Amino acid sequence: MRRWWTTVVVTGTVALALAGCAPAGVDRNLADDWPDLAPAKAFVPENGACHPTVQDVGYLSGYNPVECTATHRAETLHVGTLTGPDAERSAPPKAGSTGVRTARAECDKQVSKAVGADWRSGRLLVSVIFPSALAWTGGARWFRCDVAEVAGLDDSSITPRGASLRDALAPGSPLAYGCFNPKLVKDDIDQMRPVACTAKHHAEFVGVWQAPDISYDEFRRTSLRAHKACRGLIAKYVKVPNNSDMQYRAGTVIYHPFEQEWQDGNHGVQCFLWVDDRTLTRSLKGAGTKGLPVQ
Repeated sequence: MRRWWTTVVVTGTVALALAGCAPAGVDRNLADDWPDLAPAKAFVPENGACHPTVQDVGYLSGYNPVECTATHRAETLHVGTLTGPDAERSAPPKAGSTGVRTARAECDKQVSKAVGADWRSGRLLVSVIFPSALAWTGGARWFRCDVAEVAGLDDSSITPRGASLRDALAPGSPLAYGCFNPKLVKDDIDQMRPVACTAKHHAEFVGVWQAPDISYDEFRRTSLRAHKACRGLIAKYVKVPNNSDMQYRAGTVIYHPFEQEWQDGNHGVQCFLWVDDRTLTRSLKGAGTKGLPVQ
């Protein structure tokens, strides 16, 4: 049988069709029976979350993470917090500021640890995402280190993924830079075309040189310093003496950050060995003086 409960309203009071006494434990004083409310908890993005789109600003309205096995274009591999003077400002850090540079340095370190090598040694792009101005006013001081896979060394378009980028640059990874055939236009390298190291090629990635904290203009004026540093990385990579003969063993190709990236703190220079007088059909890693003789 369906049972109906009826509440009868009489002149502004509620009369229950039950006993006339109040239920046990009710003292008719409602004010002291509510538990204290927990303090409001500010939103902080989740480390390890994947995202269907790439954000420039961490708007809460645009935060719609998905499983990393689903199609996505970015992944948060670290979440940090700004402190000290950088956190005391009235608005999120501006491009080129100490706040951006501080966050960038932490992102570079933590992302490289997460992917298994310097992130600049493979087809990856790292973005530092700060909260919106409104969220900053509300006390948000976090920053996200978002990582995406890109199409290539000369093509920064985002490649959709269906798996996490953790350990993405472990040995043997298809995302890691290897061997290339430079495309020349009027004696300048216009493009680095990736090929298998067992195929015919003339260049090979050897590592990342961390340039000193100098202005972008000074870096461009003193680019020979970068080439010299890259020759040192070639010597270490191939296992040949790093002496005055290095300039006669191989040429150098460097890729460096754009000006705004440089001002934001990314000073990683990608170094490649280059031989134009012969064709290579194997990696020169550890090849020694026989693999890279003085020419």
